[in-house]
Amino acid sequence: MTIPKPPLLLGLAGLLPFVWGALTMLFPSLAIWASQAIGPRFIGPYVQLAYGTVILSFMSGALWGFATRATGSVAATGYALSVIPALWAFFFVGGGPVSAAIYLGLGFIGILGLDWLFWRQGLAPPWWMVLRVMLTIVVVLCLLPIIL
Repeated sequence: MTIPKPPLLLGLAGLLPFVWGALTMLFPSLAIWASQAIGPRFIGPYVQLAYGTVILSFMSGALWGFATRATGSVAATGYALSVIPALWAFFFVGGGPVSAAIYLGLGFIGILGLDWLFWRQGLAPPWWMVLRVMLTIVVVLCLLPIIL
């Protein structure tokens, strides 16, 4: 399944804050430089958790958009399910970096189930799951340095 270039490139670009955050945790000298050059909120868990919360909420919007392609009870269920990622981020992502990273990672993994449901119903594009699985794997791997 070929992913169209724009969503693929934008999806990969969306990984940059996660990868950057992981790199600044794995390489302390990079973290020191970045903290001085662009500020401490753009390194390590700070950038990953803030950006991850935004993206988890953004995914609610993507799912909402898929729900608009349905009718009747399927649409109503789709709308209800689409708000789960944003509510998950609001209620569970917080309380310290380790628990926030765990809940954020679980949120991204959980979205795959919702993605699959929308995809299976023909509401998401045919290539959607290939893209989402790839992006989710990278996001979860990048959150591991916080958790471990």
